[in-house]
Amino acid sequence: MSELANRGGQEVIGVSRVNGPIIVVENSGKVGYDEVVEVIDSTGQVRRGRILEVGEKEAVVEVFSGTTGLSVDGTNVRFLGSPLHIPVAEEMLGRVFDGLGNPIDGGPMPLTSTYADINGQPINPTARVYPRDYIQTGISVIDGMNTLVMGQKLPLFSGSGMPHDLLAAQIVRQATLGSPAGSKTQSSEEFAIVFAAMGVKHDVAEFFRNSFAESGALTRVAMFLNLADDPAVERLITPRAALTLAEYLAFEKQMHVLVVLTDMTNYCEALRQISNIRGEVPSRKGYPGYLYSDLASLYERTGRVKTSKGSITQIPILTMPNDDITHPVPDLTGYITEGQIVLGRSLYQHGIYPPISVLPSLSRLMKDGIGKGHTREDHPHLSAQLYAAYAHVQDVRSLASVIGEEELGEVDQLYLKFGKAFESEYIAQSLTENRTIDQTLEIGWKLLSMLPKEELTRLSLDEIKTYYKGSNG
Repeated sequence: MSELANRGGQEVIGVSRVNGPIIVVENSGKVGYDEVVEVIDSTGQVRRGRILEVGEKEAVVEVFSGTTGLSVDGTNVRFLGSPLHIPVAEEMLGRVFDGLGNPIDGGPMPLTSTYADINGQPINPTARVYPRDYIQTGISVIDGMNTLVMGQKLPLFSGSGMPHDLLAAQIVRQATLGSPAGSKTQSSEEFAIVFAAMGVKHDVAEFFRNSFAESGALTRVAMFLNLADDPAVERLITPRAALTLAEYLAFEKQMHVLVVLTDMTNYCEALRQISNIRGEVPSRKGYPGYLYSDLASLYERTGRVKTSKGSITQIPILTMPNDDITHPVPDLTGYITEGQIVLGRSLYQHGIYPPISVLPSLSRLMKDGIGKGHTREDHPHLSAQLYAAYAHVQDVRSLASVIGEEELGEVDQLYLKFGKAFESEYIAQSLTENRTIDQTLEIGWKLLSMLPKEELTRLSLDEIKTYYKGSNG
């Protein structure tokens, strides 16, 4: 079990109410919000919980492993006097833990004297460093048009049944610290990944474990798994435990850490469940009114600081109910984070992997992590031209659906060919294909060379002269 910085406290015999994963304790004395408790049932079994609410006469406690088997009279509650702390150590890389930080891979507890508060330490805004170095994922649509920058929080918006699990596993396997295009060195040392899964099925959890193990990536990955049949309350702890380890690796061990959280929708459902049990006034679609601030408390544990060479980059993955991007979870996530990668149902139905929808996707920090000294000097203009050309493809396709492709002009015919090639060669790539930034940029130029030079209005004359390979214009 996780240890605590301070084990002092008091014990109360009996509880007043048991409701789902919640128990209410009267005469609790001087206790504090978020304090950890030990709940002892009539057989002597000990469960962990934390205080959700403190009143003058009673305290509301959520029990991590549920309240099955607890009785009002036969339950004792011991208050431990501090928030939940978990052990943190560099040796946790390559290990698999449950949602509370306990090993589930058959290995021992990490041997360390360092225990950290799962709520983390707030970062002084004046101590933050602006993110500027890119992370290469090996996926063209991300690296070329929605570049992930070290210290950024860039969520992945998906839908039910779409391959976000495959994409997340591929990013974890392939992610490395970026180096300028043309450079033959890839900096992968001091790069770690913390992976947290909330409410996933057993086969999904096994998929991730096997995928990382087979590729050799597991040696630099720490996994925190909360399965679908694990208590929902534990899902509220899982991302915090993962981020606590990430903060230790980044700010104490000077490592660059990529944190992948899946599925944040399951996390929010657990938050809504606890809120309803507590009788709180619901907000939109039944979620608590503090959903925004709760999500922000997770997402904002990301970035770089002046006092450390390390960084935390975050990719939260969430499934949009009914593919509704205005649903509270993706809606609020979009307000807090710096862009989004959106998976498209139409591309998925046409057999394209990864089915990343280019037009609604964006990376707000991309402009500061690409270009000369980062990727290649033509990258910003190339990305803008690809986006503009593909947006025009959608207009041409709409026109063709009305008048027919045969009635389109010569240039519009070329745009249709460009659109098909863009989806099949640039967006689409195999699960094992790991493209360098050079390869991604060259594919982009090859596709733009299908269009006349006069159409390439986002590119400079020097860039066209250097990289354009077409015979048109």
